[in-house]
Amino acid sequence: MIKKTDIFLAVSIILITLIISTLIYNNKSYGDQVFISKNGEVIYNYPLSSNKTIKIENGKNILKIEDGYAYMVSATCPDLICVSQEKISKKGESIVCLPHGIIVEIK
Repeated sequence: MIKKTDIFLAVSIILITLIISTLIYNNKSYGDQVFISKNGEVIYNYPLSSNKTIKIENGKNILKIEDGYAYMVSATCPDLICVSQEKISKKGESIVCLPHGIIVEIK
């Protein structure tokens, strides 16, 4: 038999988890630089305020920076996970193209 205290405890834990998750997510501040790395080495660095289309590795990946966001427009990798990722603009957010060894980070 489920007691009222068990239900209260479960609901309390869920609420506390949601509050902490919201605080952590909303505490991220907007970044101002986009760093593009290939196999761990930074190859490009652009301000997030610029409006650019960047061809990475001879066009294997195409990254677009516009309106304060960065996102992958296209890629030649088989899974295209990097293209399906959300636009990024906050410090610590990243886009990863594992087959090409490319990481796009906001700092």
